[in-house]
Amino acid sequence: MIVRFGPAGNSESFYAAGNKSTVQAPAWLHTLGLTAYEYQCGRGVRVSEETAREMGRLAAQYGIQISLHAPYFISLASAEPEKRDNSIRYILESARAVAAMGGDRIVAHPGGLGGLSRADATALASTTLRRAQEALDAEGLTQIHICPETMGKINQLGDLEEVLTFCTIDERFLPCIDFGHLNSRTLGGINTREAYAAVLDRLEQVLGSERARLFHSHFSKIEYTKGGEKRHLTFADTVYGPEPQPLMQLVRERALTPTFICESDGTQAEDAAVLKQLYEEVTA
Repeated sequence: MIVRFGPAGNSESFYAAGNKSTVQAPAWLHTLGLTAYEYQCGRGVRVSEETAREMGRLAAQYGIQISLHAPYFISLASAEPEKRDNSIRYILESARAVAAMGGDRIVAHPGGLGGLSRADATALASTTLRRAQEALDAEGLTQIHICPETMGKINQLGDLEEVLTFCTIDERFLPCIDFGHLNSRTLGGINTREAYAAVLDRLEQVLGSERARLFHSHFSKIEYTKGGEKRHLTFADTVYGPEPQPLMQLVRERALTPTFICESDGTQAEDAAVLKQLYEEVTA
């Protein structure tokens, strides 16, 4: 296993280079030395099976690991049973699509609290996720990893402990640790070597060394307010952070092999390449 780096969706430079279709992304990313790509289905799973399979063929050809971001409107703890049922359907549709692409990870936002306490919302969301895994298993999609994501707004479900709780539902679940989100919801609290180390330590304590080694991750610098996340920035930002260097050092020192997906605003491919360079410089 290797540490993989890539963008969430297509950067501005992808289109500036003359590319027209997302199926061109694997070949283009290969020229940048990147090895991962997160297909974006935030507004719904609308990719055809034909396109998904072509994406998978090209990803395999160019050594690109595919993951998929499930629809943003997933609400695992909604007070409305229909919305929870729909959330399961969105996760199932996402799993079908990423499987056709040859990938095995889907990232899912937990959603809001649904008017519940954090503890009750976590319990209800856990039930919804358990049902989602049962739906995947019923279709033979047993190889797909559901990756609950840490969220950036304080009033959202999805702090570190809640995501780790979700991942105890099934040993196939992997956390999607979004360090920009964690930094935002802690108002700048995840931006030092010690803070990064505490997150990595907690992963291993709760999930064991294997899943702690293989975790999925989003990374970007994010502007925040007192409520948490406001907007994604680029690596040119020098105000909000978090800074990636200490994390890259720890990943190398601990021999971890996560996948890092960069969600910078428009420069996600270039900033993913910066993450890769910082990681490689640790042993330079």
